[in-house]
Amino acid sequence: MYGTVLASGLLAALDQKGGDYTPYYDASWVAVTAAAAGLAHGYAHHMSGHRAGSVGHRWRLLLRAVWNEWPMIAATLPTVLLLVLAGLTGWDSYGVTAVGLGLNTALLFAWGAFVAVRVGYRLGSALLIGLADAALGLVIIVANALIK
Repeated sequence: MYGTVLASGLLAALDQKGGDYTPYYDASWVAVTAAAAGLAHGYAHHMSGHRAGSVGHRWRLLLRAVWNEWPMIAATLPTVLLLVLAGLTGWDSYGVTAVGLGLNTALLFAWGAFVAVRVGYRLGSALLIGLADAALGLVIIVANALIK
């Protein structure tokens, strides 16, 4: 969820009206920001649960904490791939941003509902959880419309 929200925010922010449209540059910034956020998030988790032990053990814990952030980075890949596709096809920035924000909002709903069902929620409750997750995507869409 965090990675999809991050990708949506970056997609909205990188689309500047009147500026040069650079989908490959935008895709690279989404990927780099996701990797940096994953490293920072893993490091923060490691430091918040810091335990005494050998140096080697602490490094293994740090590497595990950073590795556990891969879903956040993977969640940005649909946006990265969409931007690369836009660069290959010459798709305009307005269309890419609109489709990307819509796609990410749909993914937030789907992943939220899927995970809720998987951890034991009933279907109705899972759909409500999916809607709550999708609301984050809608917040970004509304903010993008208001800011621009």
